Amino acid sequence: MRSRTDRPFGVNLRADQPDVVKRVDLLIREKVKVASFALAPREDLIKRCKDGGLVVMPSTGARRHVEKVAAWGADAVVVQGGEGGGHTGRVPTSLLLPQARDAAGDIVVLGAGGYFDGRGLVSALAYGADGIAMGTRFLLTADSPVAQAVKEEYLRHGVDDTVLTLQIDGVPQRVVRGRTIDRLERGTAPGRLLRAAGNAVAFQRMSRTPWKEIVREGLDMKRNHGLSWSQVVMAANAPMLYRTALLDGRPDIGVMATGQVVGLIDDLPSCRELIARIVDEAVDVLERFERGGR
Repeated sequence: MRSRTDRPFGVNLRADQPDVVKRVDLLIREKVKVASFALAPREDLIKRCKDGGLVVMPSTGARRHVEKVAAWGADAVVVQGGEGGGHTGRVPTSLLLPQARDAAGDIVVLGAGGYFDGRGLVSALAYGADGIAMGTRFLLTADSPVAQAVKEEYLRHGVDDTVLTLQIDGVPQRVVRGRTIDRLERGTAPGRLLRAAGNAVAFQRMSRTPWKEIVREGLDMKRNHGLSWSQVVMAANAPMLYRTALLDGRPDIGVMATGQVVGLIDDLPSCRELIARIVDEAVDVLERFERGGR
């Protein structure tokens, strides 16, 4: 990152990684500006970040999570509704965001799940958010490292072509409905576990992560998220299934995480073009409101 920009940047972490404290300490030593978390971090981890000068920004999917991290000293929170891709809940953004804003106090709130244009930005601001976060929309840009063939596959899908499934790693994830997901949903429990174990072996060989660390991470997941042993084993699916689809360019045998907003996206602009367009659209909407127009 430092070879590409002299501007401040943030790093995203999973709060349940066994070595998350070491990762946070690395960010502090390197004077990274923002630590964002895919799961709400513990109180002691937030304090460690804050003491080290990091801005802390957890992702949340429920009002009670917002209340908790705000009380612990988080600087900002990303609030993702059920429309969002990947791990997500079932409450839509339009209901979750105002709840979160009321619960967050003075900290920054970013809405996520279903946003792709300036109209969505204005709606989030109307609910009290300070801005929006977008996953699927940035994935589908010219700058995204996702394989071109996979991007084109995404563009062929509509808003009804996603499914919220438990069969990837045992917790809800929104992905594109396809052959792999259909097979996982129809498969028997022993078959899913055997496939997951095979993926665990493949991931270990590719990443060279010691088995001791993989097992420790699984135990942490079981303890922190109340997962069953079968769900822990299934969690080995995710890295390989996503890599196969998004980086290796094989969506036919992998998994494509996506928000429902995928059905409203039909182009692949650069990130610069996308941001400029969203801002222009939002300004146009606000100006029409001022004129009393539609």
